[in-house]
Amino acid sequence: MIARTKKLLSYLFKLAILGLAFWFIYYRILKNSRNIHDFHVLVSHINYDKVLIIMSVVVLLMIINWVLEAFKWLHLTRVLAPMSVWKAIESVFCGLNWAVFTPNRIGEYGGRVMFLPIRKRIHGVFAMAVGSFGQNVITNVLGSGASIWFLYTFIPLNAWLKLVISVALLLFMGLMLVFYFNIKWLVSLLNRIKFLKKFHRFFDIMGKYKAAELLSIMWFCIARFFVFTFQYYLVIHLLIPQLPVLQITLLMFVFFFIQSAIPSLDILDIGVRGLTAGILFKYVTDQSVSVGVAVSLIYIINLIIPAILGSVFVFKLKFFDRTA
Repeated sequence: MIARTKKLLSYLFKLAILGLAFWFIYYRILKNSRNIHDFHVLVSHINYDKVLIIMSVVVLLMIINWVLEAFKWLHLTRVLAPMSVWKAIESVFCGLNWAVFTPNRIGEYGGRVMFLPIRKRIHGVFAMAVGSFGQNVITNVLGSGASIWFLYTFIPLNAWLKLVISVALLLFMGLMLVFYFNIKWLVSLLNRIKFLKKFHRFFDIMGKYKAAELLSIMWFCIARFFVFTFQYYLVIHLLIPQLPVLQITLLMFVFFFIQSAIPSLDILDIGVRGLTAGILFKYVTDQSVSVGVAVSLIYIINLIIPAILGSVFVFKLKFFDRTA
């Protein structure tokens, strides 16, 4: 009887997750139908074969992006439990299905760690945090460097003020790298906080990654960063071909940097992304609609499509199986 109840509850949880995910996906597609229509209008004068090839490459890059994330996750979970490449891919796409209906995509953690043994799931959250930190380090370091370029190229400020801001950004870049490769400092700090001491066995997972392992994880982060930068470049270049490669690339670095500092609320996320990109690109083009459409399109390709694919793996989750 208990086993049947657990099985029923498990199915109900899965159906609830899929229901929420698909409602949000529908809401997102409906909300972005104007952007999709605008994209069709904007590319109507461009050769159809060129549009098809570029969008096919963008979709292929989406798959590469998340497969790279799966390999990073596989690397991170080595200290917890053995996992096959395919299982890592399943867990990443399942996490994306959970992510679409949660603020700051926090559900991605829950969906992904459900593929770990039940006693390792909380540990998995902290292992995933190391990978997220590595991705943030790349975003912040390259974004800070690009922000210095942006400051000196477009912002009319006093030379001394520019210098102060540039030095501050350089220091920030250095601190991010130092803290990442010495993540055990963070573990030590957390273990000194009284009410957190009882959780030390979970924090200690982060301290198990040595410098060589952290460097390997960072290579995956760098590869992912350049993959989705290239996606944005391809779509923006398709819509605004007169913009130079370097300008688009550096502006995207600044865009990612700003986005990483803004809390992501699903209801406002696309609007904030479009507004941020529009403000940045107004320094080089007056085609703000094209920039907004490009940002929305990449969001749909990189998050909505994978979330739909991830729904296939939700039914593989084991909520109550103690041997999972």
